[in-house]
Amino acid sequence: MNRQTKRMQRQDQLDATGGPATLRRSPADPPPARRPEEAKPPLPARVASYLGEVRGELAKVLWPRRPEVVNYSTVVLTTLILLALLIFGLNYAFAKGVAYLFGS
Repeated sequence: MNRQTKRMQRQDQLDATGGPATLRRSPADPPPARRPEEAKPPLPARVASYLGEVRGELAKVLWPRRPEVVNYSTVVLTTLILLALLIFGLNYAFAKGVAYLFGS
């Protein structure tokens, strides 16, 4: 039994057999009340709000400086070239090996 299962049993989300626990509500309890639907603002106001939140989140991002970007790009391109050469070399060696085995 893992930690999540134990936690769910402590919170009465699982019964003793490990299956989902049924809701224990007495017949006299009324069903939970639904909140009334709140009026949505118009679409342009929602879009403006969304774009404002996006701008606020982007302001929190720690953007890398130019030397960091150059360093990371150099590492990625060098790795890409080395892996491409490795795959090319292995492909060439296997092609020559197969050609030698089958005598063509």
